Amino acid sequence: MAAAFADAGVTGRLHARDLDTGAEIGLGADTAVSTASVHKLCLLVTLYREAAAGRIDLTRQVDVPAAGRTPGSTGLGAMLDDARLSLRDLAYLTAAVSDNTAADTLWDRIGLDTVNRTMADLGLTRTVAVHKLRDLIAALAEDTGPDSPVDPAVVARLRVLDPAFTNHSTPRDMTTLLAALWHGDACPGDHGAALRRLLGLQVWPHRLASGFPYDDVRVHGKTGTLPTLRHEVGVVEYPDGGRYALAVFTRAAATTITLPAADAAIGTAARLAVDALRAQAAAGRAR
Repeated sequence: MAAAFADAGVTGRLHARDLDTGAEIGLGADTAVSTASVHKLCLLVTLYREAAAGRIDLTRQVDVPAAGRTPGSTGLGAMLDDARLSLRDLAYLTAAVSDNTAADTLWDRIGLDTVNRTMADLGLTRTVAVHKLRDLIAALAEDTGPDSPVDPAVVARLRVLDPAFTNHSTPRDMTTLLAALWHGDACPGDHGAALRRLLGLQVWPHRLASGFPYDDVRVHGKTGTLPTLRHEVGVVEYPDGGRYALAVFTRAAATTITLPAADAAIGTAARLAVDALRAQAAAGRAR
């Protein structure tokens, strides 16, 4: 795994967990990381947990005016007209295309404190939401100023890359959250199933899913991206019933926006981790 990261020119942090045996593999698994849009998973778990408790109606319709939307290249942030959607459709956009406006519309109704309290209740001791997406993007714009976002001198001053400043977690905390979601502890019953479905609808195939290019292997994930940062967390389900929670966070040495090798390294490292867990399980059965 370390070699896969090094070959791609990135520093990688990873944690992988067999959801049935509890076996795990890690590389810097307890290192604090800036989560970027991966933190939307914490938001979504909180939303569906609140709905399961009867405190939120996911079918409630919400107006999303064209003015004042959180910047983003996908979903509502890229659209031009006023919109009206249900909370669960906003959740879909948040999960499937990482829509910043949809996410902030949900953040505004749930609140940072509720999300942080939920994460603490689920045992995520090092996962904290500091700000919503609009504030993160504002800090990024302020630090970049008129300069190029790929200038190494600019990247060096970006506060949103520092876990001490921004939303943060660890790879181990993220697989803890995924395990709670898949085991039904985070969101019980139909609400958990609904959220797992949304994570399976994510459209990006170039990171985690690239390591599992098979029709009978299901990949559920949530990406996160900031200058030099490329992340994805998710669960991979094999046709034989094997289920593996994965959290991969990377930071590239290069500041270029497009870096396919760094994206692919996430899938490669994840696949190596799953292969190791499966080999370990097979060896245990053979004894």
